[in-house]
Amino acid sequence: MIMSEATPQPPVAATEDHVRVFHGDRVLDPYEWLRDGESPRVQAHLEAENAYAEERTSHLAPLRAAIFSEIKSRVKETDLSVPVADGPWWYYGRTIEGKSYGLHCRAPRAVHAERPNLDADRPIEGEEVLLDGNVEAGDSEFFSVGALAIAPDHNRLAFATDTTGDERFDLTVRDLSTGEVLDDRIRGIGYGVVFSTDGQWLFYTRLDDAWRPFQVWRHRVGADPAGDVLVHQEDDERYWMGLGSSRDERWLTLSLGTKTTSEVRLLPADDPEGEWRIVSPRREGVEYDVEPHGSRLFIVHNRDHVESDLAWAPVDSTSDADWRLVQASAAGERFLGTDAFDAHLVLSLRKDGLTSLRVFPLSDSGIGTPDDLTFDEPIHSVGLDVNPDPSNPKVLVGYESFVTPGSVLEIDLATGDRELIKQQPVLADFDASRYVQHRAWANAQDGTRVPVSIVRRTDVPADGSAPGLLTAYGAYEISSDPYFSVARLSVLDRGVVYAVAHVRGGGEMGRHWYDHGKLLEKPNTFSDTVAAARLLGDEGWVDPKRLGLEGGSAGGLLVGAVVNQAPELFRVAHASVPFVDALNTILRPELPLTIGEWEEWGNPIEDPEVYACMKAYTPYENVTARDYPAILATTSLHDTRVFFTEPAKWVARLRATVTSDPETRPILLRTEMAAGHGGRSGRYAAWEQIAWEWSVVLDQLGATETL
Repeated sequence: MIMSEATPQPPVAATEDHVRVFHGDRVLDPYEWLRDGESPRVQAHLEAENAYAEERTSHLAPLRAAIFSEIKSRVKETDLSVPVADGPWWYYGRTIEGKSYGLHCRAPRAVHAERPNLDADRPIEGEEVLLDGNVEAGDSEFFSVGALAIAPDHNRLAFATDTTGDERFDLTVRDLSTGEVLDDRIRGIGYGVVFSTDGQWLFYTRLDDAWRPFQVWRHRVGADPAGDVLVHQEDDERYWMGLGSSRDERWLTLSLGTKTTSEVRLLPADDPEGEWRIVSPRREGVEYDVEPHGSRLFIVHNRDHVESDLAWAPVDSTSDADWRLVQASAAGERFLGTDAFDAHLVLSLRKDGLTSLRVFPLSDSGIGTPDDLTFDEPIHSVGLDVNPDPSNPKVLVGYESFVTPGSVLEIDLATGDRELIKQQPVLADFDASRYVQHRAWANAQDGTRVPVSIVRRTDVPADGSAPGLLTAYGAYEISSDPYFSVARLSVLDRGVVYAVAHVRGGGEMGRHWYDHGKLLEKPNTFSDTVAAARLLGDEGWVDPKRLGLEGGSAGGLLVGAVVNQAPELFRVAHASVPFVDALNTILRPELPLTIGEWEEWGNPIEDPEVYACMKAYTPYENVTARDYPAILATTSLHDTRVFFTEPAKWVARLRATVTSDPETRPILLRTEMAAGHGGRSGRYAAWEQIAWEWSVVLDQLGATETL
């Protein structure tokens, strides 16, 4: 790492007396004062950390500029998404060179009987811009759309925006024929908005003080919000809620769920003042998902098998006693959900660690023999795209891999015929044949085989000489499925082998994979990652002395726990918005999200065993006096999911404890002052953030030059 003669000195966080006592365990926490984001003292500390990080990495400015330029040069900045037919319109998105945010557009089907041209440089006749993110963002440093809904008659648009990053949104309703704003007085709502059939009513969610959507309200468009009606309030603090509508627009859906239990309510969309009907009352440990289809409901549920089954019930069903089995999941399968069309049902599932789609013919006489869609690449991701028209026999399917750019296929469900409609354009010198992907298997300490996906340039040998970057997540049954990344090319083209560890706690191998990576079995997540790191070195994929580790949010907790366990395996670790002070957070039920998180991590307040387990792996509490890799922690001031406090405290303790040379292995904290959990908004700002972060990682790996 190139250094200037006078290396800048990092900020030193003050220590203050703060004691935590639970289950007879007395813990000193000298950096707890960093929790108060409104304190001028805390903000001054974050600013000092940012200044230090900038000064400490100033020599990387050319590398940052190069990475940003590479990303920008490969992206077709003026582009168009695949237009989707819905009623009398084709709906699509548009991006414009030099503009940070996308545009939501439509064009009349009366003019374009066939799908409009996909040449983004040519205007589409009759195009209407429904929402221009650049206009709505104005001068705001941050901008995000949390909901966007079109009324069933296509005459009204509802959208909700956030300009701080705190994920509380302000709602606007606009008349699409006149452009008139019909409503703009509803503030601070959650994700999701749905219209009634006539577009005169809409439903939205409210958040409680813990940022949990806990209420559904009914609002008459244009009326005073003071007269809005509370439809449902969820007092069980474990439950979240989401609003939606059926594909045929006959039903509005209210989905309530914890990490292990769910309940779905339906309301006829043409009866907005009616009563919501419960499809099946919640039963602890039973999860189900509902897809209305004519006179039936299709239901994916785990009542009888942990990996879930597919069933059907009458559309007016109110009990799981009505559920009739269509197909049970087989060994190696995990059923996820269904999408119903007039003549076919598409089941989304995981099969042998990968996403898959299974098609069932539907007719008046029943449900036919299913067939799985197949693809040539051994590692890939596939899923249904947006398909609002249930009568269309052809559906749009999204497909990609580590080496194949995101693609939209149109597949005829009756014949299986498929056509590539669009593939993500990758400009400059991109050639897919330069890259190759592999699947390897690591042996965890308990003998479990853990899949590891690997992608590299074909001219990078697997002889133990290449730098490597390992990433993992491993929580909430979220799978780290293969995806194509333009930004990642800048890493691969510098000779870095990029690997994804599909560790327990995620959902890659099914529900059991998740179950064995949470609660008291959470340590499996970290030991699986250690096994994956050792595999990369032992099998010659990477140079063991030039391996980096990266993860965000719960994956940031993974980063912190793994470098505590095996710091010698890594040269650098990047923890993004990291959940590294997990025990202190989960011990505070007044904080956002905490109570709902007890089903993931356990309740350390009531259970001493959970407390001991979490204390043994929480990164902040297990930093030890030995050599660590270089550390980069990145966070956002307005993140309401993982407070900036956690990485700020972690970095302070790391600096005060570890023995590694700060000249060659610095510990850096960078806080985005106008961002949320997902980082900076706007594509150019996001590219700048990626370039900044990866420049630090690549510098530590000795991989700053392109091949």
